[in-house]
Amino acid sequence: MAENAGLENHRIKSFKNKGRDVETMRRHRNEVTIELRKNKRDEHLLKKRNVPQEESLEDSDVDADFKAQNVTLEAILQNATSDNPVVQLSAVQAARKLLSSDRNPPIDDLIKSGILPILVKCLEKDDNPSLQFEAAWALTNIASGTSAQTQAVVQSNAVPLFLRLLHSPHQNVCEQAVWALGNIIGDGPQCRDYVISLGVVKPLLSFINPSIPITFLRNVTWVIVNLCRNKDPPPPMETVQEILPALCVLIYHTDINILVDTVWALSYLTDGGNEQIQMVIDSGVVPFLVPLLSHQEVKVQTAALRAVGNIVTGTDEQTQVVLNCDVLSHFPNLLTHPKEKINKEAVWFLSNITAGNQQQVQAVIDAGLIPMIIHQLAKGDFGTQKEAAWAISNLTISGRKDQVEYLVQKNVIPPFCNLLSVKDSQVVQVVLDGLKNILIMAGDEASTIAEIIEECGGLEKIEALQQHENEDIYKLAFEIIDQYFSGDDIDEDPSLIPEATQGAQPADLLERFHSSGTSAFHRAFLWKMVHCGSRHLGMMRAYILEDFTGAQSNLGLHHCPPQTYFHILYVEE
Repeated sequence: MAENAGLENHRIKSFKNKGRDVETMRRHRNEVTIELRKNKRDEHLLKKRNVPQEESLEDSDVDADFKAQNVTLEAILQNATSDNPVVQLSAVQAARKLLSSDRNPPIDDLIKSGILPILVKCLEKDDNPSLQFEAAWALTNIASGTSAQTQAVVQSNAVPLFLRLLHSPHQNVCEQAVWALGNIIGDGPQCRDYVISLGVVKPLLSFINPSIPITFLRNVTWVIVNLCRNKDPPPPMETVQEILPALCVLIYHTDINILVDTVWALSYLTDGGNEQIQMVIDSGVVPFLVPLLSHQEVKVQTAALRAVGNIVTGTDEQTQVVLNCDVLSHFPNLLTHPKEKINKEAVWFLSNITAGNQQQVQAVIDAGLIPMIIHQLAKGDFGTQKEAAWAISNLTISGRKDQVEYLVQKNVIPPFCNLLSVKDSQVVQVVLDGLKNILIMAGDEASTIAEIIEECGGLEKIEALQQHENEDIYKLAFEIIDQYFSGDDIDEDPSLIPEATQGAQPADLLERFHSSGTSAFHRAFLWKMVHCGSRHLGMMRAYILEDFTGAQSNLGLHHCPPQTYFHILYVEE
């Protein structure tokens, strides 16, 4: 909980009441709280092992020979250095087959055996492409393991040789080298940038042509995705510029796997800041990206939604590029999609549109999406409700008075207030800020808004938040009650007013407060509680009737002696 709170502090600090401006209202999603962005997804892995679906007759014969001989790792190691090409190939092939097993391949055992330098040396055997292929395959599977195992391959100086094999006249050797490099690049930004520095991009992109088999092109696209991954640091700008034209070609591909990976690559690039967002926009791909929001494959929709969602975290001008592609017409279906994750991503997207300028806010209204956002606010799962709260609160900041009034007309306040009782402090503060903005925007009609809040149970929740452990929340709750529910227009019930406070002057009370030992804020808080109306006097009396420990906890005065409460309230038994 503390971790999530820390990650979202930048969102909270950027509210209108706390100096929020238009740019900081736009939010990039935090990786810890993202459900769709996972480092390891079934459909899109950082690293992949090459596990053959069916064994060839040649593989079976070799495997049978070695099993018959009960060959040990030591024997494989010895035979892999043989001067006999047939024996050497059989040994390397046996090592590869061990590494291709479905369960618990003995990667560490093979590394410890000292076979890595031998396999790397085999990559140099241009006169024996079968040996190069088998060695590259074995190294690919070693590099598919843990970071330490991948690093072992890198430190064996395999990467320059893999890059050299990209120019091999034998396609299967090229493809296996691509696969190996993909695993190494997928280990993280350090490996990614190392491979880029050795010149991987140009030869890799040369494989994007009609003559390449579909399985090979899938691997090439997957490696491109890994090149686009990670934003700490992001890939070099020169690399992004090289890759974008290729992605603009691949986005037309009819193969679903290639299309999904292409769109994920674009989503990673648009997650790298406004400069990278602009590069993606300038590539001209956005008009072809937006229609994919209505693709029949959920995997494509998911990736496209993330990509366009990242773009609208940029400037208003960058957001407008997406809006100009009629993007909002796709959102009625996305907001009613049977998959909750799609709903959540869709509302997140819209929360960044409502953080834009007033024309962009109006576009959301004109598209008929506000009632659908409010429905998600009321009925969605908590993650979606949270995004809906941001969407509504952002609108109360960016929108005109008539746009905020439209929210009220669509009955936003009851479901908005319902979120005041959740345990997530960030959501509570987002809602409180939104409610305060609605009240401020209402002007002379604020009393009508206050009545709606009270009638739906919101006031009771706000009153309870005056005891919240989060200082920002209980101060904000107090401010809302003080300004809009102060009871100045309510006749006080004399029976609820402690006798000693009747006719007391503020100066006298403050003098007593200064001697009570409480903080300045708490003195002011309690003074307000005594004088702001019968509703709060009744609540304060309830606190006093509780046991002292409970009163301490509720009021947040943990160092105040019992008599202080009674002196402050002039209630002496």
